[in-house]
Amino acid sequence: MDQAAAFLGVETSLTERRWVGPSDETVRASEALHQQTGLPMAVCAVLARRGVDASEAEAYLTPALRDLLPDPRSLRDMEKAAGRFLSAVKARQRIAIFADYDVDGGSSAALLLVWLRQMGREATLYVPDRIDEGYGPNDEAMAELAAHHDLIVCVDCGTLSHEPIAAAKGADVIVLDHHLGGETLPDCLAVVNPNRQDEDGELAHLCAAAVVFLMLVEAGRQLRKAQVKGPDLISLLDLVALATVADVAPLIGVNRAFVRQGLKVMARRERVGISALSDVARMDTAPAAYHLGFMLGPRINAGGRVGKADLGARLLATEDPHEAAALSERLDLLNTERREVENAVRAAALAQAEERGTDGALVWAAGAGWHPGVVGIVASRLKEATGRPAVVIGLDGGIGKGSGRSVSGVDLGACIQKLAMQGVLLKGGGHKMAAGLTVAEDKVEEAMAQLSALLEKQGAHLRGLSDLRLDGLLMPGAASAELTEAVESAGPFGAGSPAPRYVFSDMRIFSARRVGESHLKVSFGDGHGPRLDAICFGAYDSALGPALEAHGGAHFHLAGQLDINTWQGRQSVQLRLEDAARA
Repeated sequence: MDQAAAFLGVETSLTERRWVGPSDETVRASEALHQQTGLPMAVCAVLARRGVDASEAEAYLTPALRDLLPDPRSLRDMEKAAGRFLSAVKARQRIAIFADYDVDGGSSAALLLVWLRQMGREATLYVPDRIDEGYGPNDEAMAELAAHHDLIVCVDCGTLSHEPIAAAKGADVIVLDHHLGGETLPDCLAVVNPNRQDEDGELAHLCAAAVVFLMLVEAGRQLRKAQVKGPDLISLLDLVALATVADVAPLIGVNRAFVRQGLKVMARRERVGISALSDVARMDTAPAAYHLGFMLGPRINAGGRVGKADLGARLLATEDPHEAAALSERLDLLNTERREVENAVRAAALAQAEERGTDGALVWAAGAGWHPGVVGIVASRLKEATGRPAVVIGLDGGIGKGSGRSVSGVDLGACIQKLAMQGVLLKGGGHKMAAGLTVAEDKVEEAMAQLSALLEKQGAHLRGLSDLRLDGLLMPGAASAELTEAVESAGPFGAGSPAPRYVFSDMRIFSARRVGESHLKVSFGDGHGPRLDAICFGAYDSALGPALEAHGGAHFHLAGQLDINTWQGRQSVQLRLEDAARA
């Protein structure tokens, strides 16, 4: 089949991507939807791209938990896990929560801590140090927790932790996780995980916090059967939404309802930790998925990356406004430090990867002293720059701790897990799109060669920077608040459900100035009607920033997503600029 013509003839943009417009079939489907439903054309275009027909439109635009929430018991071990959890609560047994140090782990822990507090119970929170202990349960920590607790709940970790869980002698262990399972499961009371090998994969898109929420739904069901009133679960959905977006879970199925409803809960500002962090991040509009992924998420993650691992979970669980304010300030400072560390590692990793070559199945870099808290973010940057799976490894004391990020259609987690089982890696596991590994320093070259070979079998060497998919043309005068709000009604947007991208064709740049380290602020128009402002984050990480700043009067096609910008109480539409091409 012949390749469709490039949109506006853009074969290579300033970020080296080919522009692709909506197909004729999608355009026809959106026009038909508009005629059948009377919904705005911009909304119909989003629905058509998702394959939603007229009979499904209303349900899609108003995703309801009552329609989309799966039966918790559809997951193996769920009934047993909830029953043991409740028996510990009823008997006032000592409960410990062992959580991962990222947003999903912190949100999962906070869900349990808040729920228990509402039941008049407390629990011990344990979050391992990323550098000293690494990811997931370890023998020493589990043995220590087991010596002083009756029940240990591992959240967002534990599925591959056979030996550490065996070390928890005398305590029951429940695992609530979503990471890819191995051929065998640890010997414990329950492993609830939609990505166990004996699950059907129907709920594989859930993050750990969603799995924890489902256990609390099942616990609520068991409480009602015993005629006991449990906590209000709807009020906990802000934590599930935050984890879903920050963990880049695809916004499909029940995840859409989790995020849509969770954002409504968050807007009520009842959780003091999230409210304090929103204020520190200078969020002055109602929260959207974008804020969770790019403003709140990185700050919560900063504790686990370059600070104290439990700060995020403590912030999300606290009910003390003073503690919330202090933790938020600390996380904000740590996030600034994280950015500085990341920039240094990114420059070195990119230079090394380019010297090694970026046209194979895997792009990788390894360096002594690279902070293990930022290697995952840097791997994401390498993946974005090359369009190929990327792994970045920090070396220290003869051991390399690394993190990888993949591209759509290439299962990185399974490859890394296979190499760990073969002994090529000391440890390894994760998801299709993200994984972690530990490797002996003298085995790094060999391990990366074998990983590249496995990825090549999946066609990773044939990948490159993906086409930029666009939804149509707009004029600056048509970019209204009404249009932007109409488009938002078809959200939430994020992983697996990208926001519409529009092109403003043949635009004149009136001003372009650098903002901060690598961002660009632009004012543009067609010279006849109103002007529109644009912000381009990370513009100077590619040719985009330098070219637009030195526009020299040239005209450009500008592509991006519409956004409502609030400044000193005034709202205006702006373009979140993603790409450009010379007109």
